[in-house]
Amino acid sequence: MRGKVATVFGGSGFLGRHLVKRLAERGAVIRVPTRDPNRAVHLKPLGDPGQIVLEPFAGAAGEEGLAPYLEGADVAVNLIGILAERRAGDFARVHRDLARAIAGASRAHGLSRLVHVSAIGADAASPSLYAQTKAAGEKAVREAFPEATILRPSIVFGPEDRFFNRFARIAQFSPVVPVISPRTRFQPVYVGDVAAAVTTALEAEETLAETYELGGPRIYTFEQLMRYMLKVLRRRRLVIALPLGVARLQARVFELLPDPPLTRDQILLLQRDNVVSEDAKGLADLGIEPTPLEAIVPRYLAAYARGDIRLPAA
Repeated sequence: MRGKVATVFGGSGFLGRHLVKRLAERGAVIRVPTRDPNRAVHLKPLGDPGQIVLEPFAGAAGEEGLAPYLEGADVAVNLIGILAERRAGDFARVHRDLARAIAGASRAHGLSRLVHVSAIGADAASPSLYAQTKAAGEKAVREAFPEATILRPSIVFGPEDRFFNRFARIAQFSPVVPVISPRTRFQPVYVGDVAAAVTTALEAEETLAETYELGGPRIYTFEQLMRYMLKVLRRRRLVIALPLGVARLQARVFELLPDPPLTRDQILLLQRDNVVSEDAKGLADLGIEPTPLEAIVPRYLAAYARGDIRLPAA
């Protein structure tokens, strides 16, 4: 990657900051389109002066609007995704239409590589709009840029994640940790491993036109993850299965908030397993050994724990 220019859409987010750091270490110049450059300045220290460029991004639709961000670039990565709609059609606009525009503009400007980060749950037949539009986005990317590499991670964990951190905050003050569909299975994958997968997909010839599903070394049920978290926190809490009817009523109320912690669409997602398919290519095919969550999670959940906790060796 040394000397190459990489445009990273969604580079200021959770996964983005880890990817930007990794690309900077490999000598790339990274362009990060962002709606608010002032809120993305945390990326600047991850590279040398001038190596990470923040470019105002108005969320332009269509290939022409994306041209300024891709002119002169060698490779591009699309990390943009949303977990909830603020208005009807947002999932389709972000996951499908914007993905298509990025792929088309990348092709038009002669980029050698495009990596599109989707999700394991992507499925055109899913009852969830999130999953449907993720699948539609993959299809649109393949049509516009057939050589693109598609990555489908399971739940991504790491210091700034919205999964363990959110539930740990609940466990600090609530005597109960509610779980929807407690037997749903997940295969949590470390954010650093996903960033490494993106980097490999940008460099290795054998990743062209391939799809990889990214999961960690172990599969857990939702309930097992919550009980593990409580063990790390050294907190006694009642883990209860929230009835779907009650969850849907709560979600209706939460959906009135700007950043809802739960939506009815997410409830649909939580009723399906989120694990790597048996016949899918994965981290091992990219030469990456998956990091167990037990080696990482205790380090960043220490702030929520009762008393001192024993951290795994670095």
